[in-house]
Amino acid sequence: MAVRQVNQFILHDELWWDSEFSCETCGTYLCEHAGPGPAPGVVRQALIADHGSFRLRLTGPVPSLVPVLKVFREVSAASLPRARELAGELSRDGLVGTLSEMEFLKARLHRRGVPVDISR
Repeated sequence: MAVRQVNQFILHDELWWDSEFSCETCGTYLCEHAGPGPAPGVVRQALIADHGSFRLRLTGPVPSLVPVLKVFREVSAASLPRARELAGELSRDGLVGTLSEMEFLKARLHRRGVPVDISR
């Protein structure tokens, strides 16, 4: 039986992911991918299926959206309109994703003085 393990983590202030494959029967082990950047949909869905999703929400007022927009543009190369959409989601129901994704955004937003927290 082959096993595929996926991970997502923060390393050197970057969001990373990896995917490993192993087979106990034949002794095969290989790293399919390891590196920084957003995880592919199949990896994200596997992590959410195993660990659940997490929500990042504002916990206080934000005098200006500029710091929020800067973070979204920095971490995802989002266009200004897309960064505005993400900022809107953050201020309404919050953003949903893996724990690592939300922790990564939380750290970046806190550095810019944006009050956010993570919940289930």
